Amino acid sequence: MRIESFGHDGEGLSRVYENDRWMVAVKNWKPANDIEGIDCLERHNETDELFILLAGRCVLLSGVRNPGGGTEIEAVSMEPGRLYKIPRGLWHNTVTRKDTKLLLVEAPETSMANSEVLPLDEAEKAAARELARKSL
Repeated sequence: MRIESFGHDGEGLSRVYENDRWMVAVKNWKPANDIEGIDCLERHNETDELFILLAGRCVLLSGVRNPGGGTEIEAVSMEPGRLYKIPRGLWHNTVTRKDTKLLLVEAPETSMANSEVLPLDEAEKAAARELARKSL
């Protein structure tokens, strides 16, 4: 038995460790999470998700669908070393810069099979980008 080390320096997300109870991933910048690339929110219907900002800057977007249509979007600017919990069922996304590195922890069974993607319309994309610009 010995200490193991895991990491990821490439673009996007990589599951670096997984067991039967939880999964740890490193999430770096990728074009879809760039301020100009944000075009959707997602939600995980069965599990919470945790984020910790390790380096760079990141804005967590969250959204609530209005009964009459449209999505109200809010932004939280992450602070390094703080834990951010995305509760199951909450529409969300990350806006990152090229120097961003996040740690993500969630249940290993979290996947697109139990998650959904909500495409944003042009007005919602513009609102999300404006919120992100103010928070980055």
